[in-house]
Amino acid sequence: MATALSEEELDNEDYYSLLNVRREASSEELKAAYRRLCMLYHPDKHRDPELKSQAERLFNLVHQAYEVLSDPQTRAIYDIYGKRGLEMEGWEVVERRRTPAEIREEFERLQREREDRRLQQRTNPKGTISVGIDATDLFDRYEEEYEDVSGSGFPQIEINKMHISQSIEAPLTATDTAILSGSLSTQNGNGGGSINFALRRVTSAKGWGELEFGAGDLQGPLFGLKLFRNLTPRCFVTTSCALQFSSRGIRPGLTTALARNLDRNTVGYLQWRWGIQSAMNTSIVRDTKTSHFTVALQLGIPHSFALISYQHKFQDDDQTRVKGSLKAGFFGTVVEYGAERKISRHSVLGAAVSVGVPQGVSLKVKLNRASQTYFFPIHLTDQLLPSAVFYATVGPLVVYFALHRLVIKPYLRAQKEKELEKQRESTATDILQKKQEAEAAVRLMQESVRRIIEAEESRMGLIIVNAWYGKFVNDKSKKSEKVKVIDVTVPLQCLVKDSKLILTEASKAGLPGFYDPCVGEEKNLKVLYQFRGVLHQVMAPDGEALRIPKQSHRIDTDG
Repeated sequence: MATALSEEELDNEDYYSLLNVRREASSEELKAAYRRLCMLYHPDKHRDPELKSQAERLFNLVHQAYEVLSDPQTRAIYDIYGKRGLEMEGWEVVERRRTPAEIREEFERLQREREDRRLQQRTNPKGTISVGIDATDLFDRYEEEYEDVSGSGFPQIEINKMHISQSIEAPLTATDTAILSGSLSTQNGNGGGSINFALRRVTSAKGWGELEFGAGDLQGPLFGLKLFRNLTPRCFVTTSCALQFSSRGIRPGLTTALARNLDRNTVGYLQWRWGIQSAMNTSIVRDTKTSHFTVALQLGIPHSFALISYQHKFQDDDQTRVKGSLKAGFFGTVVEYGAERKISRHSVLGAAVSVGVPQGVSLKVKLNRASQTYFFPIHLTDQLLPSAVFYATVGPLVVYFALHRLVIKPYLRAQKEKELEKQRESTATDILQKKQEAEAAVRLMQESVRRIIEAEESRMGLIIVNAWYGKFVNDKSKKSEKVKVIDVTVPLQCLVKDSKLILTEASKAGLPGFYDPCVGEEKNLKVLYQFRGVLHQVMAPDGEALRIPKQSHRIDTDG
């Protein structure tokens, strides 16, 4: 019949949304939706040449969507990878006689192979920069002794230590990975560095091994071996041994850790370390969607301690986390509390206050940017001064909210606008085409809508008075933003059947007669309809299912 659709057109269609069916729709539901749209778009129903051409094109699009979703094999591939999955590299080796489950497994295998090839091109860099700051002069100085000394009016803040480390990975084969890492440290004018090379091999699905070689100017050569093994589906063990060479001889070390999943969210650890800082440690870690809890006990030389910590995860867009911990041992007691928050797509900012005896008060600021970590421990005082605790707690909060309001928020808003502008430019041609398709679909629907309205009026049924789709601005603080909506009264009335309108849980932009008026922005569907002679109104977020009429949508005329 008509010409086939281009690849670009296929890539920009959501077949489920186009047919207005659930992703779990049965073959009967697919067939019913297909027949209804065929009756609407069939070219033989239109005499006008222009309408006939538009109907032919939309009819082909509906037909191709039905062909993909009605075949179990192609539908399984489409559900995983979308339309491009049907032309995915490796499709030619998949037999069409296989079941959907077998095809799904085959495509997952092909996807893993493709990811393995991508992995070989990545170095996975990781780095840490730590800068220690001594700010004890802010709280521990004696003002009287320095009154006559030039320049004594300003507290002395010094950087007393710094540590920089970096590592990269180089996949050699699908099972072998080379790791190169190095570090530099300095404290109070003295410093040094080290470099390490490791070769990791995945021996099986249950384990891997790693050889490590290192050298540095503070310590001699290092030779290490690390092994990991899954003993059971719920239990694994890690063992590492090392030989550290120095001017005082060879220092051997051995560490063994046994872990077991106690339940879905809880893991128990038992660790034994001999040689370098010998100790035995046992801990229980429980990690859920909203919290992270750890309790640990260590007996060792020279340090023994008990630790308990808790972290609460807020389910907000900024992924805010609040945490606190208590650690008590032979070297004293430390209480630490703090919070961290996502400030951009790839950055997380956190701060913690550490109060202890005899450590004093410290403020720790940390910024994670992608795979890089920047850490700034600021030592405020060696004593437990309430003023130091107060400023360490309140100061970061004031600075954060000021920066967030004056710098971070405007920057993110500008970045979002740039991304939206780029997205609009890249999709401008496609959106224009979609708009033309939607307008053509509305023209094709006019006769069907007229008959539907007559039938609904005769039974006091469902009449769509007005319907708009797009971005609505109701917040007074956003008056400057432009309202971007399109009229979808006709397309919605066309979907009414037996005084009911049912929209599935998908973006409405893919429905016949719809298009996206504001790419990349939040959209809603606002409907004013009449049922049994009474006005109703509803506003539904894009992507959520909608079913009308409903009693809760009724407009209270008494009010």
